[in-house]
Order: sequence, then C-alpha cells, then structure tokens
Amino acid sequence: MNEKALDKKAAIGVLNRILELELAGVVRYTQYSFMVFGYTRIPIVSWLRSQASESLMHAHEAGELITQLGGDPSLGVGPLLSTPRYDIGDILRESLEHEEAGIAAYEELLALSEGRSILLEEYARRLIGDETKHVGEVHKMLRPPGTPPAA
Repeated sequence: MNEKALDKKAAIGVLNRILELELAGVVRYTQYSFMVFGYTRIPIVSWLRSQASESLMHAHEAGELITQLGGDPSLGVGPLLSTPRYDIGDILRESLEHEEAGIAAYEELLALSEGRSILLEEYARRLIGDETKHVGEVHKMLRPPGTPPAA
C-alpha cells in the first residue's frame, strides 16, 4: 500500500464530517433518552444511552486519526434536528436517518483510502460494519411485534 498516494486533505475533511456526525449522535441519543416514556422505557433508554456512548467513542477515534494525519479536529457538531414528538417510532426513524448518514460518510472515507492507507481503510470498514448493525437493529425495532422478517 502506498500511503503517499492518500489525499490527506480530503481524508481529514471526511474525518471531520465523521467527527461532527458522531458528536451529533452523542447529543441526539442522549436527548432521545430523556424523551422515552411508558412500559418499555428502561430498555429503550439503556439502548439509546449505549448508542450515545458508542458515538462518543467513534468521535474520539475520528479526532485521533485527524491529528495523526496532521489536521485540526473540527469544533462543529453535525445536524441536531430532532422530532418534536415523544413517539419512539419517530425517534427511531430519525435515528435511522442519522445512522445512514454516518454509513455514507464512512463509505466515502473507504473509497478515499482504499489501497492507499490500511489504517483508514480498516477503520472505515469496521465502522461501516458497526453502523450497518445499528441500522439493522433499528429496522427490527420499527417492526411491529410478531411481524415476520421481510423476504
């Protein structure tokens, strides 16, 4: 692999977008955890807070990679739009959009780093896998109980 062929400026730009998305995830998931009420509150709040913790861990990783490449981590936070309703379905659909935006950013990093930086390539692949699992979990939570899997 030829790390010199990596466009570091472009990689830092994508990593900064990832950093901002992950920081937005920390805020979103924490805020969502306050909005859940009802009989199933405890497991849903626990899941949301674990998502917030994982987003913070992902933000730390992105920031470390940015500085390793010689860049400055962004002080920005990604979009914080949130549902005005306290409906878990709305919260989950909104979190699904957030997770899909994260996958797109990691896929962009993968395309940029493939064959150029094993470190960034493996990082992007791992996070695409993690975020794809989250999307699958959210899709399962959005299905009504007793609904068979889609064919």
